[in-house]
This record gives sequence, structure tokens and C-alpha cells, in this order.
Amino acid sequence: MEKRSVASLTSVASLTAALTVASLLTAGAPGQRAEAAESRPGGPSSHAGPAILRGVDLDTVTIPELQARMERGRLTSSELTLAYLRRIKAVDPRINAVLRVSPTALGQAAASDVRRRLGQVRGPLDGIPVLLKDNVDTRDMPTTAGSLALAGGPPAKDAELVGRLRAAGAVILGKANMSEWANFRAARPTSGWSAVGGQTHNPYVLDRNPCGSSSGSAAAVAASLAQVAIGTETDGSIVCPAGMNGVVGHKPSLGLVSQAGVVPISAEQDTAGPMARNVVDTAITLSVLSGHGTARADGAPGLTEAVTRPGGLRGKRIGLWRLPSLGADVDALMSRTAARLRTAGAQVVEVTPPYQDRLAALEFPALLSEFHRDIDAYLATRDGPRDLAGLIEFNRAHPAERTCFAGQELFEQALAAPSTTDPGYRAMRAELTDLARRSIDETMAAHGLDAIASPANPPAWTTDCARGDNDVIPSSTPAAVAGYPSLSVPAGFVGELPVGLLLMAGDRQDSALLSLGAAVERRLGAWRAPRYLPSVTSGDAGALSVP
Repeated sequence: MEKRSVASLTSVASLTAALTVASLLTAGAPGQRAEAAESRPGGPSSHAGPAILRGVDLDTVTIPELQARMERGRLTSSELTLAYLRRIKAVDPRINAVLRVSPTALGQAAASDVRRRLGQVRGPLDGIPVLLKDNVDTRDMPTTAGSLALAGGPPAKDAELVGRLRAAGAVILGKANMSEWANFRAARPTSGWSAVGGQTHNPYVLDRNPCGSSSGSAAAVAASLAQVAIGTETDGSIVCPAGMNGVVGHKPSLGLVSQAGVVPISAEQDTAGPMARNVVDTAITLSVLSGHGTARADGAPGLTEAVTRPGGLRGKRIGLWRLPSLGADVDALMSRTAARLRTAGAQVVEVTPPYQDRLAALEFPALLSEFHRDIDAYLATRDGPRDLAGLIEFNRAHPAERTCFAGQELFEQALAAPSTTDPGYRAMRAELTDLARRSIDETMAAHGLDAIASPANPPAWTTDCARGDNDVIPSSTPAAVAGYPSLSVPAGFVGELPVGLLLMAGDRQDSALLSLGAAVERRLGAWRAPRYLPSVTSGDAGALSVP
């Protein structure tokens, strides 16, 4: 068990203060008291139980259902926010997913309630609690990327996506833990660990890993500690944590969501995206992040419309990329998934996207050059180390930075990598992007597909700092490098461990992909709440890492 950092202790103090304020806000106000109740832990599963708020199960309720209740006066944002704050206090000590809560969360919720009474609701996210990965800049909370080097004062201004959330009335609930520097520091990192926040645990089985750098966002959503969360991905760090924690995660098309104010790895691949317990909440959140919620000028449906309008799987063509290297149990789950989709009227054909070996050879060297360029530009906006060289020296001088991510080999390699003005680098990135796009475009065209599907993750491996993670899950790479959208939806379980189905489509096909994902979600019905088991003896998998 990792010792809590100073920042984590601060988050506990903030939460205590928020709950104290909440008691003052709600005391003596009939109909305004949040009735959040945890069922008593019991039995061998140590299940935390559903969070019940005025008859609403927070594990399963959707944003449209919450909005309908608030519109009818049967729920307030203050009650909802308080319920999540209480749940964080009760449940998060098991999983260590929430780094800090916002001391203004209840004030934001009260402001939303006032807007609603005045008939000035700003949209479907008004009053909805949202967690942010701790590499997304917030003017009122520290943004650390998990590193002590950034653990001083907060950034000067919000990330652009945070501005969109605030303008939409969302309640910024707090910050989620993450893999330090988005897993782009050590050659053998341990996903979910940061020097600021310690180790995040998988809520399904606590000694198993949550995967990827958006680990805290995914684990928090799985444990119903917020309605939605924001993650970020360079290659796999939205879709793998979503799959491994049994939730939905959408990696948008590159550029659909602004990266301004998000700690970078590579402008050529980085994107923020939403994570939720269902596809409709994911789509609603993306509509706010991107500003594409309503029908487009060309008549195509907006993101929210694409998910909420009726649709099915009949006539859809899906290419199944099996990836047997993820193990016989995952492959058997993919066979069962394909059978269920076929029963619903979809046509499922097996495919193998080309060029994967070449993509694997080119991606990492390109990211090294891009990271050096982009992290230098970001650090120049913050207090602390001013560039990558200064960051390397900071880590050498602070032993706490080496308690799990023992090395910083990737930082050192990036410092020595060719500049992004180098002709060799430019040729490498051009080939890399072209092959990634062709791997998807050619596969979809050859088989007349609506999407390519693959396993999003293996069963979660046991977390082990000494061993670390030592490989990359290949299914996320084509869409990540191409800048195309991908979506992970729960597919089922290997024993107690969730596995996601990853769906990929062409550039800017986010609406169509989310619509298809909603139909797949309805057909598979694979979501179930975590049971917080301390350990299991089956379903182990090899150590893997996703930046």
C-alpha cells in the first residue's frame, strides 16, 4: 500500500471541509437533504453496495434520467454532488482514484440549482459532477500530471475543455489520479502510480492494475465516484482503462477536443475524451467538450442525437480483429460477443488490419521527438522545471519520484531524440500517420465495414512496482496514430475481471461510432458493478503498459 502524499492529505482536508459546508447548506431544508446511503459491507465480496440517492441508483442512472428528475424537482445538483462527495469519502480509500476534490464543488452545484429555478439551465451537463484527470489544467486546483515537479500552485488558467465544461454548467468535482507523466517517463512503469497520488487500484479486484494513464478516471467512474470523468490518450490510455475497469471510454477524432491546457506527450496523437458507465453519458459529455451536440449543417446527426435516437445492429458490418495474443479466455469472449452481435442482425467478419509491425517500429521514436518539443512548450507556462532537462534534474534530486517509477529512461531518450524539424523525423511521422490511416481505411473498404472491433484489454494483471508493465496492447494503436475515433464498451468478464470491446471507425465518424456503440452496449448488457475483491487466483495476464 502506498503512503498518501501531502497532496492526498490535502484532498482529504478539502473533502472534509466540503462535507462540513454541505451539512450547513442542507440542514433544516426539507426536500434538500441528500439521502445517499451505502449498503453495509458484508459477505466475502466486500461489495460497497449501490449508492442510493432519493431512490436513484448512482451505479446505473444516466444523465438524461438525472436531468429529468432535476427538471421535475425530485433532485437537485446539490444533493447529487453531495452524494458523490460522500461516496468518495466512503469508497475511494479502497481504490485511491480521486487525488483531490474541489472545495468549490458544492458552490458550483448550488449555482446550478439557482439557474434551474430561474429557467436558465445551460444544457444536459448543467449540475452534473465531472472528475478531471490530473493533467488537465484548472485555475483553482493544482495540475500535476502526477509529478511533484508540478505540485506547487495551480496553472494560471483553465484548459479550454474545462472552460467548455464550466460554461455548460458542469460541476467540476475534483481531480483523478493518473500514471505519472501519462506513463511516458520510465521504461518499465506501473500503470496507475504517481509520486503525487500513489497507486490506483482496480475496483473489481484490488490487487489488479487499472491500466493506462487515465487509470484514476476509469476506476473512479467504475466505483461511481462521479457521473463522468475526463481522460486523455496518446495510445490506449482512454480505451484500455475503460475496458479494464468495465466502463465506456471514447477517444475522439484528433482535434475534435481542444488540447490547449492539457499536459502533452504529442500534438500529433494526444486527445482528451469522456469516460462514463454508459454510452449516452459519454456522448453527452463529448458533445460539450467538442461543441458538436446538435445536428450538423450537412444534416448528419449530432453526437447526442446519434446515441439517443432508436437504432439497432441489423445490417451493420463489423470486422473482428481477434488478437489471440491476449489469451484464450479473451479470444473465447470475443467469439461469444461475435455470436451475440450476429444474433442481433449484425454481420461479423474476421479481419487483420495491415502494417501493424511497421506502426510498432515507428511510433515510439516519433513520440520521443514530439514529447521533447511539446513538454518544453508546456513547462514554460508553469512554475517549476522550465524544460525537459530541468525535469530530469528534478527527478534525480527527489527520491520520492523514484519509489515506483524507478527510472526516467524515456525522458532521457526524448532529450537526445532528433528535433521535429529534422527531415528524418518528418519522414517517419508522415509514413506513420499514412500507414495507420490506411490500416483502418483499407480494412473497412475491403469488407464494407461500419467499424472494426477488437478486444480493448486483457484481464487485469497484478500490480507490481518491481516488475512494472512491459508491453503495449496493440488494438488501440491504429486509431491512436491515425487520429481516428475509438470507443471501448464493456464486453464481459474473464472470471472477475472486465474486458472491453474496442470499436474503431474512420476520421470524424465519432457520431456513427457512438451510435453503433450504444447498440452494441444494449445487446451485450455486460456492465456490472465492482465488488472490490482483495484478490483472485485466476484470470492472470502478462504485464503490459499503455501510454
